[in-house]
Amino acid sequence: MTVEVDIKALLESGAHFGHKTSRWHPKMAPYIHSKRQGGHIINLEKTVEALEKALPELSKIAASGKKILFVGTKKQLKDITKTAAESVNMPYVTVRWVGGILTNVETVNRQIKKLKDLERRMASGELEARYSKLEVQRYQEEIDLLNERYGGIKEMNEQPAAIIVVDAVQDKNAIKEAKTLNIPVFAVADTNVDPTNIDYVIPANDDAVKSVQLLLDYFTAAIKDGETKKA
Repeated sequence: MTVEVDIKALLESGAHFGHKTSRWHPKMAPYIHSKRQGGHIINLEKTVEALEKALPELSKIAASGKKILFVGTKKQLKDITKTAAESVNMPYVTVRWVGGILTNVETVNRQIKKLKDLERRMASGELEARYSKLEVQRYQEEIDLLNERYGGIKEMNEQPAAIIVVDAVQDKNAIKEAKTLNIPVFAVADTNVDPTNIDYVIPANDDAVKSVQLLLDYFTAAIKDGETKKA
């Protein structure tokens, strides 16, 4: 099954509304249709073309059994990004991008190991048996902090085969790290984005929750489609 992209659904979600013309990035010019009331209008035909190129690649990666990391730390997008990632059992970063998640694996793995160890000791009752209520509370706070930073990637176990970024400006550091390691980047790119380091540019409104939700639905549908074809 191939995921069908519906240009009417993109239009209804507001995916075509770009930023103010004063905030545009000239390299997004090929994806811009026109100007309206001081803002740019994204060419949704280009969005459809981009999705039709990107979605089969996501399916192919999913079919190989490899992980795809979802990244979306913008406040209004983090919950839907997390939900989308969890729906396809993929890792995610939605609170903030901690430098080195991809490029400093040793340090990150050490923090994840610490988190898992503390969670195990807390669940078993070991911490409660050995420490005062105040100390146990401090351990719980440490667990919560580590989960906030690394909870979405604690079962990743290996370098992801690709990353999906729902706001390329907000999470430019994630894109930078991915490019350092030649990890393919699939990213939603509004009119203020420099698309240079993005392998699969999906031109669309990255501020409207409806727009990003629709794109996430396409991404997860492609991943589910790929998973049905696993060897």
